[in-house]
Amino acid sequence: MSERLIQSVERAADIIELFLVTKPELSIKEISEHLNLSKSTVHGIIKTLEHRGYLQQNLEDSKYKPGLKLFELGNFVGKNLDIAKVAKPIIRELVDELNETVHLVSLQRDEIIYIEKLEGQSALTIYSQIGKRAPFHSTGVGKSILAHLNENEVNRILSSITLESFTKHTMTNIDEIKEQLHTIREQGYAVDDEEIELGLKCIAAPIFNHQGNVIASISCAAPKMRLDEHKLPQVIAGIRRAAAEISNRLGYQGKSIL
Repeated sequence: MSERLIQSVERAADIIELFLVTKPELSIKEISEHLNLSKSTVHGIIKTLEHRGYLQQNLEDSKYKPGLKLFELGNFVGKNLDIAKVAKPIIRELVDELNETVHLVSLQRDEIIYIEKLEGQSALTIYSQIGKRAPFHSTGVGKSILAHLNENEVNRILSSITLESFTKHTMTNIDEIKEQLHTIREQGYAVDDEEIELGLKCIAAPIFNHQGNVIASISCAAPKMRLDEHKLPQVIAGIRRAAAEISNRLGYQGKSIL
């Protein structure tokens, strides 16, 4: 790197980032040992960070933890990230790899809205379009989001929407839907097997934000006959990988979703 870096700022960033990979609270001695810095150097930087609200001290054990200023900054960054803008290059790579249609939907209050759609060369024309609502119960994107909401939210949404039957494969029984949501959580992806449109199969995975909340979903839609035993594992792996990468770029730091 040709730019001249400021060592004290680098060390302050190292101290803040240390909390991401170690413990939620650290003493000056622990920070000093982790970063191979003198305790006097660490003390000076920490007191400055504490003064600005980036760290705060636990008066009971004198250890330090991230302060409210970092929380405020994290919320600001998270709220101002454009999901579609973050996701589009990842979606483009996935479309090039799979040569099928890839969708991105966003959870907005109690609705799921298509906010991005890219088609591969062999993609077919399907029902979806940007700005259109996706049903929760009969689409892969809808079910992958539902599976990661808390039980009260799931109950409220399922009791407030019309569980319309689009095909003979559409699931409309709430107990059966909930059972399927459990399976989706366990395996890390959802399947729409001709539930919204005959002949169409979709694989979807959830996207999480910096707070660990599900906020969106990505899916690959293709004719069922093309998602055979050879291509299906590739699609599942690609969708899960893309969802994980988008989540990471949105600041998700939780349990691996791969």
